[in-house]
Amino acid sequence: QYADRIPEAEAVLDLLEKCPEHQKKGDFPVIVFEGLDATGKTTVTEAVKDNLNGILLRSPPPCISQWRTVFDDEPTPIKRAFYAAGNYILASEIAKASTQAPVIIDRYWHSTAAYTIATETNGKVNDLPPAHDEVYQWPEDLLKPDLVL
Repeated sequence: QYADRIPEAEAVLDLLEKCPEHQKKGDFPVIVFEGLDATGKTTVTEAVKDNLNGILLRSPPPCISQWRTVFDDEPTPIKRAFYAAGNYILASEIAKASTQAPVIIDRYWHSTAAYTIATETNGKVNDLPPAHDEVYQWPEDLLKPDLVL
């Protein structure tokens, strides 16, 4: 419904529709590196990729990352939808890459979940969702990594 106001939304949805519903991981390991901005994730992921002769992927994936600034200026639900869509598009890339080599990922679902929790709580620990809230649960239809650091 926002495609008229945000033309990039239609492009993101088109990419999302091309992704298989349930991606299967290949035989190579998938390793995710998470962390705050400017903590060395890019340096570490590059080094691990080189040492494992792997494939490095980033979230959001390059096919939509050029629109980050557009969606970052939108209301929170639209911004969340953009990053969630990015995770599913990335999962499709992970599935393909993991059939060829180890896959190293600079951020994935965990960053999206952390952002959602942070914006819902306004930084107040007392406002955190309860321990069994769905926000902490890995989406059943999203490809899981083998290791998250």
